[in-house]
Amino acid sequence: MPGLFITFEGGEGAGKSTQAALLEAHLRAGGHEVVRTREPGGTPGAEALRDFLLFGGHDLSLRAEILTHFAARCEHVDRLIRPALARGAVVICDRFADSTMAYQGYGIGRGDAATIGLIDVLAGQVGLVPDLTLVLTLDRARALERLHARGGRADRYEVADEAFHARVAEGFETIARAHAGRCVRLSADRAAEAIARDVAQLVDARLAGPA
Repeated sequence: MPGLFITFEGGEGAGKSTQAALLEAHLRAGGHEVVRTREPGGTPGAEALRDFLLFGGHDLSLRAEILTHFAARCEHVDRLIRPALARGAVVICDRFADSTMAYQGYGIGRGDAATIGLIDVLAGQVGLVPDLTLVLTLDRARALERLHARGGRADRYEVADEAFHARVAEGFETIARAHAGRCVRLSADRAAEAIARDVAQLVDARLAGPA
């Protein structure tokens, strides 16, 4: 049977990695093969591009930055995600093409039509759309509290100004409205266990198929 491709999306500090790990544990307990991964990254080559994109100190043009994200994505899809789906695994990915649209298309590109069009074309070339996308929403003030508590090395997007993060949040809202069939918005301003129960219910329903 074909596998299931699930993505987590949302702004910084929304708890995507936590929810991905909790979902993995839930599915493994149910006997599913699970591959949990992230973007940018997921394979050695894509992880090298992740380090360059997030911490490289570069000043790429916006088009070059978008193309680099998609280079990492193609490597990730070709070498990890497609083979896992082909053998029937559930793939859980922390960010995918929606993040490129939100961050580069809306956050940096400010919704420029040519930039949005470029991302759409490149996403079509990848040729893989998630079966279910869980968009975690969180007020920016709460997100900052979590980021400060977490500590660690901040990447170039985390330290961007508040106007950028507001545009990213609006980008995710726009994406979720445009793709309501696969995107489900979930409030992340709750206990992780409560969110995980909602996530598990949604994923179990997708695995069960049509009633």
